[in-house]
Amino acid sequence: MTYVILAFAVLAETIGTAALQASQQFTRPLPSVLVVISYALAFWLLSIVLRSLPVGIAYALWSGLGIVFIAIIGLVVFGQRLDWPAVLGIALILAGILVINLFSATTGH
Repeated sequence: MTYVILAFAVLAETIGTAALQASQQFTRPLPSVLVVISYALAFWLLSIVLRSLPVGIAYALWSGLGIVFIAIIGLVVFGQRLDWPAVLGIALILAGILVINLFSATTGH
């Protein structure tokens, strides 16, 4: 259940970050409200996850997956292209997430 809650925390954070871009520096009311609600929900869900996972692991997964998802949204929704060093960096973040989940005893599989 911890990972389901973490997935929703990542989703909320990703929605909040996409809405932050859409808010155009908080000049558009609807996306601005969505930013605040999404981030509040993301942090609340992350706080629940911290009951079961160490903060370093939980935050690495939360922020790493958020980076990957927002990069994809940036490309698809906002037309923001990434150069090869950025793609490589994101691939390394994904590799780190896999290493944590496949090999670390800290995550308590």
